[in-house]
Amino acid sequence: MKTAGPSEAKARRGLELTPFRGLRYDPDRVGSLAAVTSPPYDVVVRPDGLHHLQSADPYNIVRLILPEAETPEARNAQASATLNRWRAEGVLTTDPEPGLYVYEQRDGDGLLQRGIIGALRVSDPDEQLVLPHEDVMPHIVADRAALMLATSANLEPLLLTYPGDGSAAATADLIERTAKTPPVLATTTEDGFHHRLWSLTDPEDLATVRTDLAGLQALIADGHHRWATYRRLRAQHPSPSPWDHGLVLLVDTARYPLRVRAIHRLLHGLPVADALAALDGLFRVRRVDAALPEAMEALAEAAGTGNAFLLAGDGAFHLVDRPDPDLLARTVPADRPEAWRTLDATVLHSTLLDQVWHVPEDSPAHIAYIHDTTATVEKAERDGGTAVLMHPVREEVVRDLARQGVTMPRKSTSFGPKPASGLVLRAFDA
Repeated sequence: MKTAGPSEAKARRGLELTPFRGLRYDPDRVGSLAAVTSPPYDVVVRPDGLHHLQSADPYNIVRLILPEAETPEARNAQASATLNRWRAEGVLTTDPEPGLYVYEQRDGDGLLQRGIIGALRVSDPDEQLVLPHEDVMPHIVADRAALMLATSANLEPLLLTYPGDGSAAATADLIERTAKTPPVLATTTEDGFHHRLWSLTDPEDLATVRTDLAGLQALIADGHHRWATYRRLRAQHPSPSPWDHGLVLLVDTARYPLRVRAIHRLLHGLPVADALAALDGLFRVRRVDAALPEAMEALAEAAGTGNAFLLAGDGAFHLVDRPDPDLLARTVPADRPEAWRTLDATVLHSTLLDQVWHVPEDSPAHIAYIHDTTATVEKAERDGGTAVLMHPVREEVVRDLARQGVTMPRKSTSFGPKPASGLVLRAFDA
């Protein structure tokens, strides 16, 4: 009989979601639960969004996930001290029993998303259990790792998806039954989303989830840098340790399909006029005399037949499409699948940023990645830079490339809705 190798043995372990004692805000100690929540750290548009959240409540979670101080060391020390003080004051309290958490998000347009929050075993890439689809930036991983080390906590869950397709029916039924019971918290955030959370502590319920997840594979929908941070910190700490697990939200997209949106780019120090001049003879450029919604519709139409981008920052919109085939042949790596080579993000990074505009993609001084379309345009107009607005890629393309082990250019997609930060935290000494 053939003996299974280490990789095969690991793979059979499957996804392992472990109960933990959640650290949550005491509603009686804060203005409101909505006022202490935040979008994930990388969605907050600094400094406007950060200052807005800070003023919402003195205990807003941004003081932990995006502390402000002169140096990185001071920021992390401040976050650690703040977390310890809030716990000592009873602002954050630990749930009495370890559990998993059913989490629901609902908006006014009919979108409903439900999933389970828990501490997921951090697996190696060769196990092919958690599939990334984007590259990460080392300086962001280092920043998140230093913050997690300083606080000894996972401050916000990342978002993973799996297509249940009937293979996790028991867990799906458990989630539906749980959602009919009174939640441990409910709040509505200023973006109009209604949030509810339930704690699962019954051993039979926990066993149901454990059994269902054992044969599944997850895609990282949001949180590539945090997953890379989990892996980095686990490698630095001998097992067993709290770093063997990381806080995640798992969503079955067969039941609850996610929205896929683009992440836009803001190019600092590159005026729109200079960006357009560099495209002469390489792309078709057309001015779009319309408001932002109509300009984005023009982008969507152009993206249906090939690579297309919308530039802004000078008070107008400029549709950029139909790249020169010879230019793409010279600049886009040929050793990847066609689905990767034809991505807008691939052409943007390999061709435009690298070869045409000479903008380093991993330098915060030169480029910012912003989720909100309006904010990207406004910041470009205010700062004199160029906004590069993107059209979203389809989810099936993302998952297919991930299964092939092919990562997309960094910040290629924005899956949502993302879990709100601040509803449940995982402290390692809890």
